Amino acid sequence: MDRAQARAWLATALTEARAGLAEGGVPVGAALYGADGTLLGRGRNRRVQDDDPSTHAETSAFRAAGRQRSYRGTTMVTTLSPCWYCSGLVRQFGISRLVVGEARTFHGGHDWLAEHGVEVLLLDDADCRTLMRAFIRDAPELWNEDIGRD
Repeated sequence: MDRAQARAWLATALTEARAGLAEGGVPVGAALYGADGTLLGRGRNRRVQDDDPSTHAETSAFRAAGRQRSYRGTTMVTTLSPCWYCSGLVRQFGISRLVVGEARTFHGGHDWLAEHGVEVLLLDDADCRTLMRAFIRDAPELWNEDIGRD
């Protein structure tokens, strides 16, 4: 995966993450790109806004993309390492690539995905880290709820 292309696609996910934060939600954004580079869907974590614990950024982008005949060759781009729920979505539907903005604030299932044939590119993006660190500092209870910690 070309790093310059991955960074350009990450900008879409980061825009979604910032929109989610502005709405009072968890600032995680995602986008699903087709094999030809077409943006299929974009989304953000909407657990708070929709009062729906299943509306993570990756699932939101996946749903926005609509039904696809195949997900081979597609790339899921996310600002944060995906949780097990979202990692399962990537594996279940055969999404070929995963671009992760950062995994320092939360190390999800991206290693597991790589072990199972998904091409993973970890960008360690400073903007993604800064956004998440500020959110965790300012809303620790909401963050712990989001990641399933008591």
